Amino acid sequence: MADLVLVTGAGGVGRLVTERLRAHDLPVRVMVRRDDERAAGVRALGAEVVTGDLTRPETVAAALDGVGRAYFGLSVSPDQLLAATVLATVAKELGALDVLVDMSQMTVSQMTVTSTAESRQQRLHWLSERVLDWSGLPVVHVRPTSFLDNPLFTTLAARSIRERGTLELPFGTGRTSPVAAVDVARVVATILRDPGEHAGKVYELTGPRTLDLTGVAAGFSAALGREVSYVDVPLDVWRAEVLAKAGLPPHTEQHIATMARLHRENRYDRSTDDVERVTGERPQTVEQFVAGRKEFYTG
Repeated sequence: MADLVLVTGAGGVGRLVTERLRAHDLPVRVMVRRDDERAAGVRALGAEVVTGDLTRPETVAAALDGVGRAYFGLSVSPDQLLAATVLATVAKELGALDVLVDMSQMTVSQMTVTSTAESRQQRLHWLSERVLDWSGLPVVHVRPTSFLDNPLFTTLAARSIRERGTLELPFGTGRTSPVAAVDVARVVATILRDPGEHAGKVYELTGPRTLDLTGVAAGFSAALGREVSYVDVPLDVWRAEVLAKAGLPPHTEQHIATMARLHRENRYDRSTDDVERVTGERPQTVEQFVAGRKEFYTG
């Protein structure tokens, strides 16, 4: 088994995975599109950095050279399916991977071949999983629910909390179990360090329990030491007055708007013990996540 691990991306979960692997002295190669500050950050951890594009087979082949384990994850992107297909095709040709950890989404667990309620991004994840499964590679699908690090619970929440002491989202009475990116990264890094019997498994990653948004607001209140109340905003109003002004690409905006609608329809009312089962540690609560970023929310 080759110890060299390929991590796609120097930010978000990719950065957190790299930190954990380097803490255990595993050799890591990080593939980035631009050699920027984030690339410099992972290089400072002792990771090798290569530039490339997951939609271009020649750069993917170069990145995979000598690699025995890989983590595949993209930020929200219309290139999700193409990137997954290119990676699977090249990795299959090279035939050297002992494990490939694929970052997917919890909603895939509830989707069918013909379902249409999900976002374009969620559909791309569903199709990407099919392609990776068909490849015959030793794939592990990691399906987080919504991230606590998502703008829904960070940037957008911080603004209304600072200005009005409210958490303003269009989730109605829907319940959710958001998970912190650091907990997802712990799962991914654990699998990459010791692939063992993980190949072929699907892990659904959630927070420790499901909450309605009043319960989420209570977690914010406890962490911040001030009252934060939940205000249910009509979805169309929230999308027009909040989301549309966030300056997001259309593909990303459509995805987040759909996530909000699916929350309202109670599609995120899921809770598992997969984080603890894989890593031996429970995932962060809302209160713990917010407490670690108190200044961000209070300004």
